[in-house]
Amino acid sequence: MWWREAVIYQVYLRSFSDADGDGVGDLDGLRARLDYLTSLGVDGIWLNPCYPSPGADHGYDVADYTDIDARYGGLAAFDRLLSDAHERGLKVFMDLVPNHCSVEHPWFRQALAGDPAARERFVFRPGRGDEPPNNWQSVFGGPAWTRVDDQWYLHSFDPGQPDFNWRNPEVGDYFEDVLRFWFDRGVDGFRIDVVHMLFKHPDLPDWPHHPEYNILAQNQPEVHEVLRRWRKLADACGRTLVGEIWVPTVGDLALYLRPDELQQAFYFDLLVCPWEAARFRASIDRGLQEIVSTGAVITWTLANHDVHRAVSRFGLVTRTGGPDTRPRGVVDVELGVRRARAAALLVLALPGSVYLYQGEEIGLPEVLDLPDEARQDPTWFRSGGTEHGRDGCRVPLPWTAQGPSFGFSCAQETWLPQPSWFGEFAVEEQIERDGSTWRLHRDALLARPGFEGPLEWLPTGREDVLAFRRGGMVCVTVFGDEPYRTGRGVPVLASEDAPPGTVAGGGTAWFRE
Repeated sequence: MWWREAVIYQVYLRSFSDADGDGVGDLDGLRARLDYLTSLGVDGIWLNPCYPSPGADHGYDVADYTDIDARYGGLAAFDRLLSDAHERGLKVFMDLVPNHCSVEHPWFRQALAGDPAARERFVFRPGRGDEPPNNWQSVFGGPAWTRVDDQWYLHSFDPGQPDFNWRNPEVGDYFEDVLRFWFDRGVDGFRIDVVHMLFKHPDLPDWPHHPEYNILAQNQPEVHEVLRRWRKLADACGRTLVGEIWVPTVGDLALYLRPDELQQAFYFDLLVCPWEAARFRASIDRGLQEIVSTGAVITWTLANHDVHRAVSRFGLVTRTGGPDTRPRGVVDVELGVRRARAAALLVLALPGSVYLYQGEEIGLPEVLDLPDEARQDPTWFRSGGTEHGRDGCRVPLPWTAQGPSFGFSCAQETWLPQPSWFGEFAVEEQIERDGSTWRLHRDALLARPGFEGPLEWLPTGREDVLAFRRGGMVCVTVFGDEPYRTGRGVPVLASEDAPPGTVAGGGTAWFRE
């Protein structure tokens, strides 16, 4: 099964490449860069939502699940992209958003018009006087309910994203039709957005604890039957499903990966892991023990469109606030780049598949100082400006060191402003430079097949050093600042230069035995 050791490149389409000059990335822009992705060496791409959408959450509020937004080029542009990607041997995953849709979806328009049957497809309830039906809070901040006439509808995120009622069988049938539509068109699989949130407690009681993780609004047992239905369909079509699942324990995550459910689910533990050897090893061990026991492989990632970039997380030297996935404070960019390079080599040596977020291959830092007036993430608005949100990892990519938008577009302005220092990380410059972060990723993807079989930890004699063997390859990562002598000779690949038989402080090296 190709996906068990695959590296998939995540494309946040709005910010990848703009072909029509409107300052927003599009499908033809991506299509023009497919050779870039094949030269990098990835096995496929995952597209963030590009369906028709009013953009309350930049595509995660879907108005039509069987079309492509005209702003990205429409269905014809998607078909061209799919054909060209397949010609190059690249798989194409789309993003399925089944927990909620847009307020402009035809079903919700009918619900707003008062159609009782349409309202049954969503979670409408009477309030408690002038108060919502319960005290649940939105993931983006503020109440999870909005009033319409004499009822309230549930939105776990933005008010522009009403939650479907998955206890209504019409909803399940509808999404099976959506999957069939895209599978028949040739899509190779789906990343499934917040799949753990499809079902809510049937009684919708108040949640008496801290709102950060409301177990009444997610991880309900009924979701597993939906996944079994989808797995049968995916297997019949030879397609792959990977879930975005945030649950309390790795054991909970493993339940979604049983042989008749999802083939893959993101292992997010490293997104909140500090740069410490013991924490990395414990995280890796948890994944190997809990997930591999189901017969599945771990799906690793160090970044995505919802969290701060790895460079800025690992380079944080003074923290001033923010959630664990988006901490804020003083960042040492040089330190962060060094550690992110080392982390990339470590993760690419692990057993399983890897998802690489666009821009990570060039060591791009988070844009932490976007002007307030430029921010567009609904988290920023619903938190009253206290939570900066996800815009900083979504700024359009710098392709060239010069130009009004660093080669992203011919437009003078992009949908999110690029900082002046972006040119320092330009793709064009890194492709040509020995030792660049882009070349490190390219070389790692070429050498990665040398790692085969299960992981065997090796003794290192230092608490700040991790080493493991897989097949005939050894990976050594030094989390501290002092170099580490291995006596293994010249490495196959290293994130930092060091004398033969030595791994640099804050570096990772691969050795062939």
